[in-house]
Amino acid sequence: MAAGAPPPIPLRWHTQAAMPALAAALADAVAAALRNALASRDRATLALSGGTTPGPFLDALATRTLDWARVIVTLADERWVPVGHPRANATLVRETLLQGPAAVARFVPLYVEAPTPEAGLVEVAAGIDALPLPLDVVVLGMGEDGHIASLFPGGDHLAAALDPHTPARVLPMRAPAAGEPRITLTLPVLAAARSAFLLITGEHKRAVLERARDDASLPVHALLARVSAPVAVYWAP
Repeated sequence: MAAGAPPPIPLRWHTQAAMPALAAALADAVAAALRNALASRDRATLALSGGTTPGPFLDALATRTLDWARVIVTLADERWVPVGHPRANATLVRETLLQGPAAVARFVPLYVEAPTPEAGLVEVAAGIDALPLPLDVVVLGMGEDGHIASLFPGGDHLAAALDPHTPARVLPMRAPAAGEPRITLTLPVLAAARSAFLLITGEHKRAVLERARDDASLPVHALLARVSAPVAVYWAP
């Protein structure tokens, strides 16, 4: 660290040897945070990410005892693909978390029937604006390029989405690494969450996250720098 530079951003690491134990530990922590929220408010809000990593965690969370009828579930980001598409984050959440007792939770999607995320932005934003914000819990993944949600390096609206003063709560995002067009919660919404969790696996992603503690070129750095308490990182090799 250069002389006079600020110290690296602190992280709270929670390590397990393998995914089943990691998924269970994160499910316990998220359930506890939601119970705490429900103890003082009528509703608790939970924002989730998709991808391949969170499936076991979402399966585990669905089995935790909660007053699920008072929980509102939404997404940190979404691919602009039709309802039921296998790559939709909503499909993952519906097929894992929203099962059994957790099926009574209210789900607020980030996709609407519109040809592009730009065309659907006003309707999606209205759904997020109607939530009791700030979010109580956000659970994110991270790509090897340091992206979180759909805040991709090179994204066409990345600067606006990372602006801590933007009034926008959701924005479209197109980026070379994103595949489909996306829609994403912006940094102010993610960073304002009362509890923030990051779920990652593998030595390479751990190294990227460690670098992001003082490397502002990685989008995840913006979240680490803005949250009110250190992000809880759940990691397994």
